[in-house]
Amino acid sequence: MSGTTTARTRRTAAVPRQWLGTEAGGGANRWVVLLVLCVSLLLVAVDATVLHVAVPAVTEDLRPGAIELLWIVDAYPLVCASLLILFGTLGDRVGRRRVLLLGYAFFGAASALAAFAATPQILIVARALLGVGGAMIMPATLSILRQVFPDRRERALAIGIWSAVAAVGAAVGPLLGGFLVENFWWGSVFLVNLPLMAVALPVGRWLLPESTGDRDGPWDVLGALMAAGGLFCLVFGVKRMGSGTGLLDAVTATPVLVGLAVLVLFVRRQRARTHPLVDLKLFARPAFSISVGCIVVALLALVGLELIAAQYLQLVLGLTPLETGLRLLPLTFAAMAAGLVGSRMLQRLGPRMMVGLGFVLTAVGVLSLITMGQSDQPAVLVGGFLVLGFGLETTLFSAYESMLNEASAKSAGGAAAIGETSYQLGAGIGIALLGSVMNAAYKPGVSSVAGVPGKASADASQSLGAAYEVSGQLGGKSGAALMAAARASFVHGLHVTLAVSAGLLLMGALAALRLPKTMECAPPDEDDTE
Repeated sequence: MSGTTTARTRRTAAVPRQWLGTEAGGGANRWVVLLVLCVSLLLVAVDATVLHVAVPAVTEDLRPGAIELLWIVDAYPLVCASLLILFGTLGDRVGRRRVLLLGYAFFGAASALAAFAATPQILIVARALLGVGGAMIMPATLSILRQVFPDRRERALAIGIWSAVAAVGAAVGPLLGGFLVENFWWGSVFLVNLPLMAVALPVGRWLLPESTGDRDGPWDVLGALMAAGGLFCLVFGVKRMGSGTGLLDAVTATPVLVGLAVLVLFVRRQRARTHPLVDLKLFARPAFSISVGCIVVALLALVGLELIAAQYLQLVLGLTPLETGLRLLPLTFAAMAAGLVGSRMLQRLGPRMMVGLGFVLTAVGVLSLITMGQSDQPAVLVGGFLVLGFGLETTLFSAYESMLNEASAKSAGGAAAIGETSYQLGAGIGIALLGSVMNAAYKPGVSSVAGVPGKASADASQSLGAAYEVSGQLGGKSGAALMAAARASFVHGLHVTLAVSAGLLLMGALAALRLPKTMECAPPDEDDTE
């Protein structure tokens, strides 16, 4: 008998029976469950980006050092990415709803601590605790969704809605943060979570069904710690590369090598165990492994590009952070549309065509942005972002759906954690890789500007923001010449980065050819219906 069946015999008195009709053949209540899960995901997605626009206010108030500021920004995604597999598999063992509700509690408490942090150190701890809560919430939402939607057609629609909400959260974060910082104080970007969590805890306990996976054998505590430690080191090293340090830097290379070594030992341990923490046999299925790889490639190509595009909009075109957020909204609206219509498209086109088409559309959107120069072209930006957003969401939605379909209900937590981890790793590697491409294309144009001292040119070659600062200090014709060269070099670097990103996306389209041609909608498997 499956884990989900066992869990159904343990319904608590606190959960009304009329809301437990979420198994195969259940009524419309599963859509209410989806609503609760989407609200959970929205909170986590918003919190991942809401702090970005509040960084200047935090810096002015708490006066953190450069390293402390880096940890304030990175503690949340770093801890979250490290613990996804640990909490995803723990949910399979002790109950996904239980882990999700505990994540709500962590998230609320950490939000309160962050809102009233009086020192940079307290804010760093609070951001790390937010990462713990996020790691509990994210895989639980997908694994519960896998349970309550055993029919693949309905599950495809549910995942489309789920992924559209994630896109909304990522876009709303900077806009909400900007509004709150302008009208209140920086702590309000965290304080807004408290009333939502106060509602989410009792509502989640009342509405969400409990389920577990395979409980045979002991939970591999050592394996979970190895996964967390290895991912922490790997993501830390990748983030350092994204901040501009080279791979040969000792502080960067050491955690990357240690992380890879620990993860290799983790894989060997899982293969040797009778009851592994993560079912590595899933990777033997092309639909699962290729889907995970497509998620990495899609995020690798996009996230670094988004960061560079934001710098272009603000530093080259001179837009404010709020105007920049508004310019990026077409991307979000297109992603929402793709998520909502994706299930029907997937049934008609199949995973292979959907993922491949999504990659090609995204590449077309990226290449269309190469026409941008030093002058504002709103129509080109809007058109490019619309195609890019629709294509990217088509790829991510279809890849997530194919990946989750390959996992049985009892291993849904581990599979969801693998998907979310690949998302985080793809984002980190994308920032590091495309950032390096951008820097390599940008530096030659400002390294030897006529009339500019060598030291000033070297400082200006670090970034466009640094070039603006140096040119302001120089003043006169040399300052103007440096600024003009820096702007031209940045636009050139943007074009090169766009071309590299498009190439990666087309490679993803080729990889998608190994996905199943059609969307097989077989009867729910035994794990779902017993």
